[in-house]
Formats: sequence, structure tokens, C-alpha cells
Amino acid sequence: MALPFKITLLLACTLLAACRSDPIQFHTLTPAQPGGAHGGADVVIEGLSVPPQVDRPQMVIRQGNSGLAILETQWWGASLADELRSALTDQLSHAGGRRKASVRLEVQRFDSIPGQYGLIDVKWRLRAADASELLTCRSTLQTPAGPSIDDVVSAQQNNVKRLANLISRAASGDQSSCPSAQ
Repeated sequence: MALPFKITLLLACTLLAACRSDPIQFHTLTPAQPGGAHGGADVVIEGLSVPPQVDRPQMVIRQGNSGLAILETQWWGASLADELRSALTDQLSHAGGRRKASVRLEVQRFDSIPGQYGLIDVKWRLRAADASELLTCRSTLQTPAGPSIDDVVSAQQNNVKRLANLISRAASGDQSSCPSAQ
């Protein structure tokens, strides 16, 4: 009678081990080391939207020219819109506070391609606190990425940092046109 019990227990353990899934890894667009923009403006994010295809907790990567893959074990810390808002707020908070402004952002594309690049294409509208000035810009930022998901996340973190720098420079009042992405 002990033999069938051992076989049943061994079979149950084998089935449970086979059903085990890979652990979920969480990523953030906020880098560990603060490296905020420099420009002396206090910028509040008034609104932010991202394409619905990528606005989810799971990371979405491009595959080929027309495919998307939702990575079930690679997640953002929140939905992409919330993660992006948090990262931009963090980057803009290091800018200082000479002039108050608000910004609305509409992400047109947020592409992540392991082994190639991370890309963010954003329309943004900056308004001075006194509503005297309104500046509408479009920035397309692309950073090379290595083959791993961590490499793609680092590339997107760099894009967010560069975007915050552009917004901060525009908000500082030093120029009346959109800053170049360099």
C-alpha cells in the first residue's frame, strides 16, 4: 500500500513542477540614479496619453514590421501611461523652480525592439502658468538597445530623460521655439 502512495505523491509533485511558470519581472522607466533635466522650470504634467496597444502593465515589444508581442513575464511597475507619468514627474522635479508651467503629452508611438532600439514619439503642448505662452512641439527620440529586455528599458529610460530635458528647456523661457532633440 505504501508503493501506490509514493507513486501518487511523486506524480503529483511532477505535475506541480511542470505547471510552474516563470516569475514575473517588474521594470520601471524611472532610473535608479536621479538625473533630472536642468533648466530651472517647475513643470506639472496636466495630461498624458499613450496608444492603447501599449498601455498595459505587461511590456509590449515589436516583432518585425507588423507584429506585437505582449510579454507575460515582463511587466512595468504600473500601466505604461502611469509609469511614463511617474518617470517624467521624477525627471522634471530635478529641474529647479524659476518658472511655473504645465505640459500635456500625447504619445504617438512607444516602440521597443530588443537588439535594435527604444523609440518614443510624443506631441507635447507647454503652457506657462500665466497662460500667456503656448508652445506645441513634437519630439521623436530613439536610443539604441541591446538584445535583452533590460537593455530596452534602459533605452526607454534615456528617451524619457531626454524628453524631460527638452520640456524643461522649453519651459525655462530661454527660447520661443521647440528645442531640438540632439
